[in-house]
Amino acid sequence: MKYFLTAESVAEGHPDKICDQISDGILDDVLRQDPQGRVACETFVTMGLLIVGGEITTSGYVDVHTLVRNILKEIGYTDPKYGFDYHTCAIINAIHNQSPDIAQGVDKGGAGDQGFMVGYACKETEEYMPLPIMLAHRLVYRMAEVRKKGILKYLGPDGKSQVTVEYNNDIPKRIDSVVLACQHTEDVLDTSGKRITKKARQELIEVIAKPILKEYIDKNTKYYVNETGKFTIGGPQSDTGMTGRKIIVDTYGGVVSPGGGAFSGKDPTKVDRSAAYMARYIAKNIVAADLAEKCLVNLAYVIGRAQPLAVMVDTYGTGKISDEALSQLILKKFDLTPRGIIKELNLLRPIYRKTACYGHFGRSEPEFSWEKLDKVEFLQKEAKKI
Repeated sequence: MKYFLTAESVAEGHPDKICDQISDGILDDVLRQDPQGRVACETFVTMGLLIVGGEITTSGYVDVHTLVRNILKEIGYTDPKYGFDYHTCAIINAIHNQSPDIAQGVDKGGAGDQGFMVGYACKETEEYMPLPIMLAHRLVYRMAEVRKKGILKYLGPDGKSQVTVEYNNDIPKRIDSVVLACQHTEDVLDTSGKRITKKARQELIEVIAKPILKEYIDKNTKYYVNETGKFTIGGPQSDTGMTGRKIIVDTYGGVVSPGGGAFSGKDPTKVDRSAAYMARYIAKNIVAADLAEKCLVNLAYVIGRAQPLAVMVDTYGTGKISDEALSQLILKKFDLTPRGIIKELNLLRPIYRKTACYGHFGRSEPEFSWEKLDKVEFLQKEAKKI
């Protein structure tokens, strides 16, 4: 059976990703000073204005204005030609304390919110992730790399990618289409002033797309590059941004449900984030242990209660043991309380800004403790007992 799956990713200068990075940057600054701090931080950005709000309770102090400007500078908004400038944008701080009604449930070890959280893993890639989302992330990472190294000097911080992969019998075979939307300066417009030059379009394909996608592209792969013609107005000048609006990008590219909540700006007592990391950790180890070709783990919580309300596993008919047996194994052998998850994955560290771009899963950096494969032998032994 032939079918197609599509996934997108967005660059670090995309308005929504600006907000995710700032919210997670503030979380990291709190955790550096006060590992027990409580953070639920939201950011909004539009033309010339950035607002930071939410609920934070901490013994530390965050210099919000300086932190925000430094992050904007690192992203690349360093010149008015990009439509947003870290020197001159207005910043409003609207942060207040966490609600004591929530705190009294969390202080005793309960979950910081209700909802369901999803983890997924499959054998399509060495990262145990769906191929479309991994390729989409690599494309926007490459955009940033060639911009920051000056390989393509006309690129701006904003951008998007999209990849459509053709599957045959659940195996990815080729890339059917590639979408690149790259912010650029006026240097590469043609004489009409309405389109980038053919030379620039081909450069974006040759320098960004082909080195990343080479083993999956063929003569029939279609390229869509800055399809409106040009992309000189980008970032907050062209679109508002908000924390948590890219949950498909942050998770599995839409192959499975992303779960009920966003991640960025939330400390790990919020199970929206920590339980999603735990679910991924468990699913990845199940697949790596060859107990399934692909696996979804779903956890449900209620605010103030430590233990999950439900644990569900779906191996899509590929499991070596039943899904029910795997669910019971997880319940018995993994500590799924917020405190247990935080301890297992060492989550009270300032590790979160790095997660805000290029996906929260399928990463090899040491900050991503939920990607470790240290439960493979344990799961194999336990499965033999069933």
